[in-house]
Amino acid sequence: MRALTSGLFWALVLAYVVALGGYLLGQFGLFGTPKDPLAGVFLIPLGLPWNRMIDVFPETSWPWLAALAPLLNILLVALLRRGLSRSR
Repeated sequence: MRALTSGLFWALVLAYVVALGGYLLGQFGLFGTPKDPLAGVFLIPLGLPWNRMIDVFPETSWPWLAALAPLLNILLVALLRRGLSRSR
C-alpha cells in the first residue's frame, strides 16, 4: 500500500507541476507563447473538490486559489502516505 500511495503522490506532483507550468505560460504569455484564457483548465480536475468551494472568497483571487487547490490533494496523499508508513 505504501508503494501505491507513493506512486500516487509523485504522479499528482508531476501532473500539478505540468498543469501549473501550462497555466503560467498561457496566462502571462511567457517565452513568447500566446495568451490563452483556458490555460488553467488542467488544474481544475486536480483541485477537486476544493476548487468548488472558492466562491466565498473575492472574485479577483479565484484564479490563484484554483491554481493552489491541487496542493490540498497532494497534502492529503502525503499525510496518508506518512500514516501508512508509521502503521507498520
